[in-house]
Amino acid sequence: MMQPLYWAVSGILVFFHWAFTPLLGPDSGWTWALSIIMLTVVIRTLLIPLFVKQINSARSMQLLQPRMAELQKKFGHDRERLGQETMRLYQEEGVNPMASCLPMLLQMPIFISLFRVLEGVSSGNVRGQWLKDRPELVASLQDATIFNAGLADRVFPIEQFGATQVVGIILVIAMVGVFFITQLQLMRKNMPPESQTGQAAQMQKMMLYFFPVVYAASSVVIPIGVLVYWLTSNTWTMAQQAILIRNNPAPNTPAYIDWEERMLAKGKDPQAIINARAEKRRRTKKNPAATSRTVAGAETATVTVEGEETPEVKPTVTRQQVTRQVVRTTEDGKRVVARQQPKAQSRSERRTK
Repeated sequence: MMQPLYWAVSGILVFFHWAFTPLLGPDSGWTWALSIIMLTVVIRTLLIPLFVKQINSARSMQLLQPRMAELQKKFGHDRERLGQETMRLYQEEGVNPMASCLPMLLQMPIFISLFRVLEGVSSGNVRGQWLKDRPELVASLQDATIFNAGLADRVFPIEQFGATQVVGIILVIAMVGVFFITQLQLMRKNMPPESQTGQAAQMQKMMLYFFPVVYAASSVVIPIGVLVYWLTSNTWTMAQQAILIRNNPAPNTPAYIDWEERMLAKGKDPQAIINARAEKRRRTKKNPAATSRTVAGAETATVTVEGEETPEVKPTVTRQQVTRQVVRTTEDGKRVVARQQPKAQSRSERRTK
């Protein structure tokens, strides 16, 4: 299943090696290092739409938290009703709770293929048809060095401490530093005050300090060429997140206050911009051939499936499946629900021509 991704990754790597060869030579370590960097840039550029979708979905879910808390208080005793109201809220706001996870799941195979193609050259288990067909390129990459450190070598195990260990440790420190700054930037600038306390906040802080340690420990057994890719990817993530936080921060955060001040200084209305973004999110494309469902108010609800005129006119079916109910309050303050079942009709009576 991963072979098409190996083919694409190896092809991009070989292309950039061919592009940089006239400038630096075919066997230069910098030719291969720049090829790895450009390979990472191309992949991360292609993943920008998925990243934006993931962030927007997560942001939408964050904005709905207050209203979801209200639903929890109101219908917490009735899990079925709570689920129905929650789904209705998602539909009204145009939010898909799975959309924030799906892009990440789609990115994982791509990142794994990047890692395995580069690691395969180092270990001799070559992956990717473009490299399999060019064994001279595999040998060139295995022998390539930057600052006398082999791109196919690792920090550990240490046979003799030298340039590979020095360069590898510097790359690991840089990777962990960029990762730490990225997480710290997110917590300090783009998280509301209420999320800075409680168990969730403690978990975030533990991840902030624990993950870099795990990150560093696992990095010392990875080839230098993969560390170059990893550092480039982390730097891209940090810059991408900084741009997002500056231009589209989460409400009620320090970054949002700074953004609001910049918009006011430019003569723009921040709330109007937020409303326009929310409306764009709610707007859905209408398909003329698709069925449309209309839900009435709280007291009466009917679901109607309407057809459109087409060369071949199809009958329209009106389904009466929702019970009408009226809620009134008696003098002593009790709520009385009067339900009225729809008038029973045969299928032939409901079908119109």
